[in-house]
Amino acid sequence: MLLQDALSAAVDRGLDLVEVSPSAKPPVCRIMDYGKFKYQQQKRVAEAKKKTARVELKEVKLRPKTEIHDFKVKVKNVRRFIDAGNKVKVTIMFRGREVTHPEFGRDLLKRVAEDVKDIGVVEFFPSMQGRFMHMVMAPIKK
Repeated sequence: MLLQDALSAAVDRGLDLVEVSPSAKPPVCRIMDYGKFKYQQQKRVAEAKKKTARVELKEVKLRPKTEIHDFKVKVKNVRRFIDAGNKVKVTIMFRGREVTHPEFGRDLLKRVAEDVKDIGVVEFFPSMQGRFMHMVMAPIKK
């Protein structure tokens, strides 16, 4: 159909001539209500955005001298966060002279990684920043 004929047909119906596929040979156009078309596109985009998974970064803090029961509670929290699909930042806080023995913190982080290796993987290996040692774990992709 010629462009002038399509435009006159759209005007006769009180609608708009909308180019749907400009890259096609010849370009494809439709006679439709452009405002309604834009609204439906916005709804589709909003629906797609709603369905995307949001990954949060949760944090669990430990000390080098954390007792075994407290350690198990913290590991249980790490497991819960990873099961929910979130990443977990495990932080070891050093106080006073504890900072002279970073190997205690590194061992603790290794134990955490070992306890949750069935559901999580270490994304960022332990690194020291001031008086804190951090490690980030993420859920295993299925």
